[in-house]
Order: sequence, then C-alpha cells, then structure tokens
Amino acid sequence: MVVGSDGQRLHGESPWPDPVDLGDLLPAQTASPITMGLERIKGALTTLGNPQNSFVAIQVAGTNGKGSICSLLHGALAAHGLRPGLYTSPHLVSWCERIRVGPVFIAPATLRALLLELRPLAQQWSLTPFEQLTMAAFLHFHRQGVDLAVLEVGLGGRLDATTAHGRRPIVAFAAIGEDHQEHLGADLTSIAWEKAGALNPGCVAFSGPQPAAVASVLRQAAANCGVTITWVPPLAEDHFQALNLPLRGQVQHHNAAVAMAVLDHISATMAPLDVQRSRRGMASVYWPGRLQHSRWQGHPLLVDGAHNRSAALCLRQQLDDNTSPAPIHWVLGILANKDAIGMLQALLRHGDRAWLVAIGTNPSWSPGQVMRRLPGPQAACLQLPPPSLGSTWPAPVALHQAFHEPPGSQARVMVSGSLYLLGQLHHQGVIRMIE
Repeated sequence: MVVGSDGQRLHGESPWPDPVDLGDLLPAQTASPITMGLERIKGALTTLGNPQNSFVAIQVAGTNGKGSICSLLHGALAAHGLRPGLYTSPHLVSWCERIRVGPVFIAPATLRALLLELRPLAQQWSLTPFEQLTMAAFLHFHRQGVDLAVLEVGLGGRLDATTAHGRRPIVAFAAIGEDHQEHLGADLTSIAWEKAGALNPGCVAFSGPQPAAVASVLRQAAANCGVTITWVPPLAEDHFQALNLPLRGQVQHHNAAVAMAVLDHISATMAPLDVQRSRRGMASVYWPGRLQHSRWQGHPLLVDGAHNRSAALCLRQQLDDNTSPAPIHWVLGILANKDAIGMLQALLRHGDRAWLVAIGTNPSWSPGQVMRRLPGPQAACLQLPPPSLGSTWPAPVALHQAFHEPPGSQARVMVSGSLYLLGQLHHQGVIRMIE
C-alpha cells in the first residue's frame, strides 16, 4: 500500500479517503428517516442559483451494479484527461468517498466547508442528509469546472435527489430487483416504475438484461416520454477478460457492457473518446467490497456487499460456478430494514454455517430473530452466540469461529450482507482488503 503526503492511502494515482467525522453536520448513515420528494432540493438549488446547470450528467439507476457502472464510466472519462465528476453512495469508511473530480476525492475540509455554507439552505428547506450531500456535490462540481458528471441514484429514481439535475442526456440502468420496498413499492413492477422515473424527455437510455416485468416497465416508461432505450447484452467471456477489469463476478459482464455502450454514445455525440484509453481507464478503477479478495490474520477470505435478495442470489451463483464445492462459512451483517430471510434462503446451503454480526450501532438482524422464520435447512446453519456475548455475534469473534470451528475445517469464509459491515471491519483493521 502506498501512502500520500497527506496521509491518505493511494491506489494508483488516486487517494482513498480516510474516515472523516461529520457527526455535527450529518447524522449516522442509517439514523435518519428517508423522506422522498424533489420539491425541497429543487427549491434549495434554485435559491443557490442552480449550480448544477453548468455541467451535464450521466445518471445511473438500478438496484445492484449501478456503483460499478458509475466507477467504470468515471475511470474511462478521467483517463482522457477530462475533469469528470463522480457522485456515489453509500460509502465504506469516509463521506469523502462519495464525491470526486477526476482522480481526486473531495478533501474533508472542503466537504465540511460546503456543508457549513449550505446549512442555512438545508435548514430552510428541511433537506435530508442525502439531499445535503447531493447539493454539496453539485456545488463542488460547479466550482471545480466539471463539464460532465456521473451520478449514482441513491434510492429509486423518480424522486431521488440526483434527478433534481435538469441536464441528464444519458440515463443508464443496472440490474433492477427487490430492495427498499418500504419506499419503492411491494412488487418488482412498482419498483421498476420508480426506477424508470429517472427517464426524462430528450434523453437516451441504456440497460442490460432485466427481468421480464422490469423490461416491460422500462419500455413503457421510455415510450411515455419519447425516449430511445438500447438493450445491451452482457459481454462474452473473452471480451470481458480482455478488458482486464479489477471487478470480479459474472454480473460485471453486464455492468461493463452498459458502461461501454454509454461511452460509445458519448464518443459519437459529445466528445470523441479513444477506445484503448477508455479501456485503460476502466482497468484502473478501484471499487472495493465487490467480490474482493481480503485477509483476516493472514487467512484468505472473500468480501462482498450483497445487501438484498437479488444480490445474494447472484453472489451464491457466482460462488457455486467458480469455486470449490466446499462448505461456506458466512459472516453476515444484515441491517434491520433488509430482507434477511430472503437473503439467507438465497445464500445458505447444506453444510454451510452462518454467524450474524452487529454492524456498529446500526439496528441489525440477530440469529434468534431469523431462526424462528427460516425453513429448517437454513435455520440449522445459523450459529447462536452464547448469552455472554449478547443477541448478535461480535464480528471479530465470528471471524475467529468461521476459520477455526470445527477444528481442521476446510470451509471457505465469506463476509457479506452490508457494505457498512465491510467498511467497519476494514476501518477497524479487522480485515485487510487486498488492493
């Protein structure tokens, strides 16, 4: 690992931010209620003079994979010497991970100054933390002279704060599945309509393969606003391997294909791009916590932030297709608002064992809560902590058991369930993500 002069870790030429305490300006990531709507942030941006109008944006919506698509697009654009902005969520260890221009993450002092500057507007318009960060990103991009930004939708699309940006000529869709049903609707069709709400008249849209119900919604939504939607097939294995991307898993064949289709459109309509330079930029991307090799006390393990049932299904399929048939020992942190039952049914197989761990102070599922609701085969995989440890396993204890119980076990160890858990373990030095 290389360390820069400011003490921040470097990956290639880009610093990976250290944690920054913004607790006096923003509540904890899962502590605030989510209030949907565009009226507040549009009003605040208008009062501010609409700084986002100085640059155009590529918006990426979906359930799983949108962050990967965003990072690939940004890497390719930055490789051309441009100054593209990138706005993503959530973060692993630092709020500063969410905002960058070219290879440079926003500095903690700059982010703090922006939030302080915008505080009167945030209070006047009762902005949520995500809306405050979105407005800070827009203002930062404006002041940094960004002319093209890549925006990852935070939640849904129709009412997401990033949709307040009025110049979105390209909208891309990652895989759409079930998540955040309490906000987006109980079924896949309802969720798809909320995601499709990111479409705007005059834009062009790109999507990888979708479930039939989702594809139908996207087609209808595109027709309703006169949008052309291009369906992008996943990359063939040889084409994907030739890209030499640092992102692993079959799902990345879909994400990379969508990113490349968007880049082709940019090159044809906005700014000529060199294909080889774009590919080098994509290959330089560092997007941690996605099927990533890591280590715990010298032992190898995999980490992946699969945080909903559809992501869990993809993860399990990937592991079954590309690793040995040995049992898997799962160390899982699942937030209380997630479908833990669906996720565990997707992940657990006969012979597996699972330890449900706490995710900091965030409300999380405990083994006892899920054991009563799981079918017998999956329930038998769950490991109950002794009363002395409380209702949920401490992560370090769970990791020790996953590697050493039973003695001589040849099981593979996987940490998953929440990106917040991965960030917590990495920040605390419990696991080391290999860069």
